[in-house]
This record gives sequence, structure tokens and C-alpha cells, in this order.
Amino acid sequence: MFMINLKAFKGVRYTLDNIADVVTPPYDVISDTQQDEYYALDPYNIIRLELGKEYEGDGESNNKYTRAAAKFNAWLEEDILHQDEEDSLYVYEQKFKVDGVSYSRTGLVGLVKLEEFSKGNILPHENTLSKPKVDRLNLMRACNANFSQVFALYDDGDKGIGNIIYKYKNDTEPDIQFESSESINESLWKLSDPDIIKDIEGMMSDKKLFIADGHHRYETALAYRDEQINQNPNHTGDEEYNYVMMVLVATNDPGLVVLPTHRCINNIDNFSADDFLAQVGKEFDTSKHVFKSTGCEDRSKEIEQLLADSGNNAYAFYDGNGSHFYILKLKDISLVDSYLPGRKTSYKVLDVTILHTLILDNILGIGPKELANQENISYTHNFKEGYTWVEEGQEQFVFFVNPTAVDQVKNVALDEEKMPQKSTYFYPKLTTGLVVNKLR
Repeated sequence: MFMINLKAFKGVRYTLDNIADVVTPPYDVISDTQQDEYYALDPYNIIRLELGKEYEGDGESNNKYTRAAAKFNAWLEEDILHQDEEDSLYVYEQKFKVDGVSYSRTGLVGLVKLEEFSKGNILPHENTLSKPKVDRLNLMRACNANFSQVFALYDDGDKGIGNIIYKYKNDTEPDIQFESSESINESLWKLSDPDIIKDIEGMMSDKKLFIADGHHRYETALAYRDEQINQNPNHTGDEEYNYVMMVLVATNDPGLVVLPTHRCINNIDNFSADDFLAQVGKEFDTSKHVFKSTGCEDRSKEIEQLLADSGNNAYAFYDGNGSHFYILKLKDISLVDSYLPGRKTSYKVLDVTILHTLILDNILGIGPKELANQENISYTHNFKEGYTWVEEGQEQFVFFVNPTAVDQVKNVALDEEKMPQKSTYFYPKLTTGLVVNKLR
């Protein structure tokens, strides 16, 4: 009995040479300004399908979803987009740098059969919001396609799948290769050898998948599947709508990087750093550190290094005083138990859980409602940016955090817990537009 049903598919890809001009990051990280920039970059940019503009006068028959469907069909007819003739898996490599260190992350693009999380084979680690799912479902209904992938992790302890992928990658020239606007080297290989595909599908069958990014896309694909089943009296379970396009990356891939997501706080009335430190000192050891350097770059590196050296359940607090910052370190993990009775240990030991529960909610009054509405809080993955926002008065103060470990993501998912929002940021994001999955 298989656990994961992976299969090759006939991907839809651009026939254009200027691939860098027609692809984008995932829809959920694109700002309005970036949307305008991608629109202006090339008339065939995938933005027009994945995140179309809304216009005054849009209605049921003419809106961003209907326009996306019309563009998609037109580009297929014009051979701007072309569907591959052979069932294929696609090897996807991203080479990038973080803080001057070079990484290479390799994944496999294929279709994975949809199933409910309750079956325990495909596991989430984050809660989802209803608004993005409505948007994605409307797009799927109109276009009958996956324009972007769900990003999932799998264990490959013996490197059986990894060895096959890396050998193919090293022995074959990539079909697509370019440098993105973020200086990420992107490469894609079309893998159509039926024997290799069969081997990979077989080895993947006994894995569990942990969704790293794309929870909304996965749940939307489930909803779309259910609608199609209800409309199809001859449903067999093997139709394309029973699958979703994923990028699968091994948990031991050397390029699997998770960045921290720092919490910048604003609009807290009558805030006093001294009063706050007195309150937080009841459950955290607080240590004051005078900056040894000047300038945002060097000071943010000071904070980053000392925080990393402080280990688990530690946070750096900076309120813009200009001379020093604080390290807050939880005194005893058992202190969390009284706040979160009934929750699994994997959830209670997370740095973001402790920060949200004991500090943001209990002391500052930033609870689930405020978090959902993004009141009083902004996020950044960059130490320098967080420091600068506070220095310039854009934010009142900031809590810097260490990144969540991949093993923690797995443990939370296996325990059927859900992390607080913005707990993980797998870097880099997957590029949208390299491969499209056409469902009809």
C-alpha cells in the first residue's frame, strides 16, 4: 500500500528565450509595486496568469480570473507556452548565497496525488486563511491549471532518490538556465526516461511529505478536486484534478535553508522598556549588551551572532536606544506548560510559540486576533532591516529570533500541531512559471 503517489506529467513550459523576464516569485510575496514591475517587464510574464490586476468595472464575466484564462489559452494557441509531449519529472536547482555563503538546493517537480491531511501521509505545519484560498480556487476554476508549485519535504536518509537526481543533473545539460532578479541561478532539467521515473516513483511511495510552503495552494487543490468529483459521474480517481504539482526537496539537502522571521512591534500605547524588562524578567533571564560597533550593518551582525550563540528559547530585544540591546532567555521550558495545557511538546518548545505566548500575548496584548489582522506587528527576515526600522522610528522595537529547524517542522507536523504564522521562511522561494500543470 503506497503512502505517496508521485507521477510524471506533461508540463507546460515557455518557448521563449528570455525566461528571466517572464517568471516571478510566488503570488503571496509579490507587492503591488512588484506586480506593476512584472507587468511592465514583458507582455508574456506569468504575472498575468498567476496574479492578474483588478480593474474598476470588473464583473462576473470580465475579471482577473477570466482574463487569466483567456491569456493562458491564447498563449498555448500561439505556442508561447507549449505542453511537453512526454510524461516527465523535472529536476529543479537553485544556486544562491546567504550572508556570503554559497548554497545549492535541488528539488524534483512532479504531480502528487491529493489526500486529506487526516490520512497522515501529507502533513501541514501551518494554519491557513480563508481569503487566499478563495482567490486561488477562483483562479483554478477559471484556468484549470497549477501555475505554481507546492513546496514539500521528504526524508531521503540513504540518499537513494538524491543520488539518482544528482547523477542525472551532472550527466545532462539543463533545458532552462538563467539568473533571477535576486541573483539566484535557476536551472531546470526535463527527465523523461521511463525507467528512471519508475525508480523514483517507487522510492517515493513509502515517504511522508511535509509541506514547507504552499499550504493555501494544497488546500485549494483539495477543494478543486472535490468540486470536480461532484461534477463528474464517471470519476475514477486517476484524473489530473486528483493531483497537484509539487516541488519535492529532501530534508538532508545541503541547500535547504530556513531564514528567521523577526517580529517588529508598533503602536503599543504607553510602552516603557524598563517596565517591559521588569515584567519579562519574571520568566526570562535578561542580559544587557552594549554595542561594540557603530553602523547598522555591524550592529545587526553583533545581534545576530550573540543571539545564535544563546541557543534555543532566546530572543534579542532592541528598542532603538542607540547604545545597547538585550538577550532574553527563557529560564525554564516547563514555564510554558501552564500557558498551553494539552499542547504537544513539539509545539511548546518552538521559539516562536514561546515568544507569541509568553511575551506578545501575555505582556504586550498582541493575541491571535491582532496577529491575524497584522495589528501591532510587522515581519522581516533580515537583521539589518529590523534594526534599521527601529532606528528610523518606523517600528517601536523588535524581537529578533533564531530560525526554526527543519526537524522542528517535521515534529510539529507529525504531532498534528500547527505552528504560529510566520514561523518558517524557506529561502529562496520557488520560481513561478518554469513549469505549469494543465489539468484539462
